[in-house]
Amino acid sequence: WYQRRVREAVVSTQSTGGGAVFSAIKGFRLAPPGIKSRLLGMTTSVKVKAPVLGGNFGTWGLTFAACDCSLIYLRNKEDHWNSILAGAATGGILSMRSGPQAAVTSAIIGGVLLAMIEGISIALTRWGAEQFKPVMPTLPDAA
Repeated sequence: WYQRRVREAVVSTQSTGGGAVFSAIKGFRLAPPGIKSRLLGMTTSVKVKAPVLGGNFGTWGLTFAACDCSLIYLRNKEDHWNSILAGAATGGILSMRSGPQAAVTSAIIGGVLLAMIEGISIALTRWGAEQFKPVMPTLPDAA
């Protein structure tokens, strides 16, 4: 089960589609004026930078999935705290080479970012559940 989950996370985050969108926008904006040169700059930027950004997405996804699955195993429960702690751990692990201060800062940012994402997820789930609450039907008066 955990292997499938890690594989799904890596496959979904390692798509170069996300990298292609960011690279295309940047290449279009930085190219010389003229639609032909802008389109050429856009495609060149995508060819060069999308694989790198896709690899970065994949690295983040694999690290996050490994931390998340490890926390599920260690805590024996699957809740929102696992994702929040995994986000903090991922931020810290990926910036560890920059020193302890950068690792702590990135861990805090990762935890806060995942807490916001999980908070929005909880709010949307509750809002969606409100729509499906059973309502007592009202019968017309027989009189």
